[in-house]
Amino acid sequence: MENKNSTRRKDEGELQSDGIGKVPDHVLIEIFIRAGVREWTAISCVKKQWASLFRCQCFWQAAIASNYPLAHPPQIWPGPIPSPPLANPKRRFIALYISQHIFASDPPIQIDEIVGHTYLFLKDQLLLPIMPPHSGILHGTIIDQFIACGKSRDAAHELASRIWLAVLDNLEENHRTFYLLKRLAQEWDILLPYPYTRSVKVQWRVFEKLFTDYRDCFNHVDYCDMLACAKSRFQPIPAAWLGH
Repeated sequence: MENKNSTRRKDEGELQSDGIGKVPDHVLIEIFIRAGVREWTAISCVKKQWASLFRCQCFWQAAIASNYPLAHPPQIWPGPIPSPPLANPKRRFIALYISQHIFASDPPIQIDEIVGHTYLFLKDQLLLPIMPPHSGILHGTIIDQFIACGKSRDAAHELASRIWLAVLDNLEENHRTFYLLKRLAQEWDILLPYPYTRSVKVQWRVFEKLFTDYRDCFNHVDYCDMLACAKSRFQPIPAAWLGH
């Protein structure tokens, strides 16, 4: 009797599996989009077929159309940061999502897609497998991009600072990030005219992360050198940064 029940449950499971497998892809895509972005990673782990949908351009095109109906057609802008290729709707969706959620305004305004793409540009450059460009060059590129898009010097400086802070806060905590932060801390010495100077908030965040999140990564000599570098920029420095 127990074997019969077990067999019946197995058959029912196979029928259910076959049934969901026969749902058309466009219906599954609509269901997944309605489930919300935070559920997509879990959904993609359920079945290989479902995971493959998240690799299809049609999924990301549908996600853009559903979540950002006013974002069509893709924006093309002047400036040194290239517009995203039309064949990469996933990157465009990520940029729109970043613009909406990381740089949300109160009250909400129209999503500025270039902000999300600039965030991705900066993060990609900082995570290059080879040595990334000098931070001053990256910052200047971002400033030039926003000015080319019609932003004022003050607005460009503010947006660039917010993007730097957001990228720094979303880097993975590992030794590679530690060495990157050390390099960024040592590069702030270059004097540039406004708005090409990095904001004090960004400089502070670099040292703050080094002395709080990565304190154990320092040897004594490196810690003393970095502390001296911090003291040359900020007075007074927080007590939490002291001690190794």
